[in-house]
Amino acid sequence: MKTLPSLACCLTLVLLSACGENFLDRDRIGQSDENLFYQSESDAMLAVNAAYSRLNFTQQNNNRMWVFGDVVSDDAIKGGDATQADILLLDNFSIFPDNENLVIQWSLYFDGINNCNLVLDKVPSIAMDEGLKARLLGEAHFLRAYYYFELTKLFGPLPLYTTVLDPGQLRIPRATQAATWALIEQDATAAAQVLPVAYSGADVGRATQGAALALLAKAYLFQRKWQEVLTTVEQIKALGVYDLMPDYQDNFRVATENNRESVWEIQHVSKAVPPQGNYLNQFLAPRFYGGGYGFNLPTQNFVDVFEAGDPRLDFTVGRAGNDFFGEPYPSNKLYSVTGYTAKKYLEPQSRNADRPIADGDLNYRAIRFADVLLWEAEAQAELGNAAAAEVPLERVRARARAQASDPSALPPVQGLSQADMVQAIRHERRVELGFEMHRYFDLTRWGVAAEVMHAAGEAGFQENKHELFPIPQTEQDLNAQLTQNPGYGD
Repeated sequence: MKTLPSLACCLTLVLLSACGENFLDRDRIGQSDENLFYQSESDAMLAVNAAYSRLNFTQQNNNRMWVFGDVVSDDAIKGGDATQADILLLDNFSIFPDNENLVIQWSLYFDGINNCNLVLDKVPSIAMDEGLKARLLGEAHFLRAYYYFELTKLFGPLPLYTTVLDPGQLRIPRATQAATWALIEQDATAAAQVLPVAYSGADVGRATQGAALALLAKAYLFQRKWQEVLTTVEQIKALGVYDLMPDYQDNFRVATENNRESVWEIQHVSKAVPPQGNYLNQFLAPRFYGGGYGFNLPTQNFVDVFEAGDPRLDFTVGRAGNDFFGEPYPSNKLYSVTGYTAKKYLEPQSRNADRPIADGDLNYRAIRFADVLLWEAEAQAELGNAAAAEVPLERVRARARAQASDPSALPPVQGLSQADMVQAIRHERRVELGFEMHRYFDLTRWGVAAEVMHAAGEAGFQENKHELFPIPQTEQDLNAQLTQNPGYGD
């Protein structure tokens, strides 16, 4: 079913997907008049599956959140060859509204929002099991909240579509930032009230109650609603299903996907029709490594921030002399101009023997329980409770310590002032969550992006401008009511 609420892609038909063994492993069923389609329980399931489809890092979606979260930050540079010039422009803060990456991300996630709205508009009238219906509507509420959350991180206040509109009705202005957050909170709350704690079988990977609560907590975090963060984190912990994996690397292996540390995980399936594989397996792999493109290269700045002996450095970064999926990582900088490669979303070459390298199996761990614990620590520290912040912070550091060759290299963080504890938690976020697409958004929400980027040599960063990205020019051309973000032309 053809759906884009992006004005560039207004729709009246919807592209749906048919269920397979896994809910992502599905066949397209072509175009169908939506008035004829939404008739059965199966139709409802297919519609919700379609709402998930814009999350993935497939070649078709071309999802660029890794560019905005990592490349634009002090953790990485573009890398690769002379192609993808618009990524280099973002990396250098030469950012204009016609940058193709902005167009891609806006259209992709507003497409997802429209798929959610189709579910929320059409599924309530279908005669089907009421318990399943409530769950499917909860999934749609969660997904809409997630798409809007990711978009507001990029663009700030958004036009809010909560129902399917005719093309002539799509030209609406941006809502306030407060209204944008309110919708995200409302949808995440609605989802948390009806979604199950866990799934089994082919449904593993669908949105859960814990995922909805985590998204709600993260929305509070970005708004600095510290007490609400703590209350919601306690609800997540009370579910009793989340914990840290003993081995940090199990968060980035196919064999241990959807584990107890994974709160919200975006699924990928190789050799599916249509393709559902993770294209980051090619885009981020070094150029010597089975046809990789070598993008998103770690900086020396990132490598140097790790405490000596922190095992997470080598779990995150390939570097000369170290094992790289069973091979020695080469020192030849033709492969990486920084000498480093981000490892978390790569797979061994042996897994590419019977598939294209861009058809990776690895899921994207969008929210890990380690992240949730660090939200708790941050909220406690910001409220002045430095001693209380030590507890969740220590849980995260203790795992890294247990995997270190010299555990004394990572001592507990104790007895700090409030200001020093805040800085310790920010450090821990960087090393624990490096190259998971969070860093730039952490810098902007903390209000330190200008300070940090200038210290990293990014002279092009302009304060009070580059904290947000510009609204795509294509959207402004089609909707005169869309005002531009400050500094980009309006």
